[in-house]
Amino acid sequence: MAHDTRLARLLHVLIHMHLRGGTTTSENLAKMLHTNPVVVRRTLATLRDAGLVTSVGGRNGGWSLLQDLSSTTARDVYEAIPHSAVFAIAPADDNPQCPVEGAVNRFIVQAMHDSEQVLLARLEGHSLSELAQMILLPVEGDRRNALGHSK
Repeated sequence: MAHDTRLARLLHVLIHMHLRGGTTTSENLAKMLHTNPVVVRRTLATLRDAGLVTSVGGRNGGWSLLQDLSSTTARDVYEAIPHSAVFAIAPADDNPQCPVEGAVNRFIVQAMHDSEQVLLARLEGHSLSELAQMILLPVEGDRRNALGHSK
């Protein structure tokens, strides 16, 4: 099963842009992400549509942040990404008349809903400037504590 890495990659890109003074080119980002500049432009277009970045074409063009990272949360970036589902798991539909399948499906749907709410709250609770500050922390345990995790 393939994993959707767009959120991690876009957070990565925005923090790099911030560290580079707020602007960079698709070519520089493509080198950093080990991909093609066309993929970068297509992916960053979702952030442009969400008002997080802007682009200027041409020889001296590139991408620029539109907001300070302290006013952008991880949830803002998450919501800019079009997706169909947060989780790869889903309820079954083998036998809709079966009461066991119905009970299991209700359980799965509720668990997924509850988990999604926890994820969204965690993403909402952290600005990108907080994530950028994490790179200055020397120890993994310190990084977890910086985001409100216990050791």
